[in-house]
Amino acid sequence: MTDHAPTDPHAVIAAERFRTSRGLWRVLAFIALALAVILGLGRFGLPQASGDHIARLVIDGTIATDPARLAAINALAEDDSVKAVIVAINSPGGTTAGGEELYEALGQLRAAKPTVAVIKELGASAAYMTAIATDRIFARRLSIVGSIGVLFQHVNAGKLLDTIGVDFDKVASGPLKAEPDFDEPMEGAPRAAIAALVDDSFQWFVDIVAERRGLARPAALALADGRIVTGRMGIDAGLIDAIGGELEAIAWLEDEKGVPKDLDVHTAWPRPETGFDLVGTILGGQAKSLLGLADGAMPLDGLVSLWQVGPAS
Repeated sequence: MTDHAPTDPHAVIAAERFRTSRGLWRVLAFIALALAVILGLGRFGLPQASGDHIARLVIDGTIATDPARLAAINALAEDDSVKAVIVAINSPGGTTAGGEELYEALGQLRAAKPTVAVIKELGASAAYMTAIATDRIFARRLSIVGSIGVLFQHVNAGKLLDTIGVDFDKVASGPLKAEPDFDEPMEGAPRAAIAALVDDSFQWFVDIVAERRGLARPAALALADGRIVTGRMGIDAGLIDAIGGELEAIAWLEDEKGVPKDLDVHTAWPRPETGFDLVGTILGGQAKSLLGLADGAMPLDGLVSLWQVGPAS
């Protein structure tokens, strides 16, 4: 039997070097391709605003404080090329502090630029707090708006822990430190303290609704029982101004605020990801998938102004 494998040591070494070299060139080609993609994304990413334009500020999902978003809003107020701002809202609300941050920042922006809110499917609780900071509110006939109120939720797992034989103890510097405990009912002094916390935030929320919507405080208070309404009902209640979306909002800006016609609309927040940021997001998403982690709503713990869908949401 004839063996066709090379017996010359030089031929064996040459063949091995060829295989190694071919593998190295494949790796280098892959790296070069990856760099070309990254540079291409950085150069040919989403277009940036240039010249006079209308800025779009997107408030989507659960609201929380965000220093980067706050900086972006402040930058819009100082940008002479921004002739107006559309606040596009689709959110069930979020933390009371997050809603307050947006309300205050948009109030300062409103003093510098015409602003208008466009509620898409949902603008409730802290998201409605955001909307009333603008000059005018548009919503669809069947958008969900309202839910004026503040919430603090507490789970009492005491019976479950008793059943499985688990007991918790603590040493605290005061009787209300870390109260209410999750293994006890919320009652007595802890409940009174939380109620005062909720009421303080709630009264402020009612005050700004009355002020911004031109309602007598009793009328605003009557609407602040946590109810949600459609956009059409919201007009009758004085919670929103008009039915429509972004096109109607732009027409109003042109007709009522003197904004030049046919300006482009550019999203100022969230900022479009390009280059390394976009690649990082893609790789991050792949890593989450590999680890079995899913993107979802941010868990909230504490005082919130949030529309709740069902007891578990």
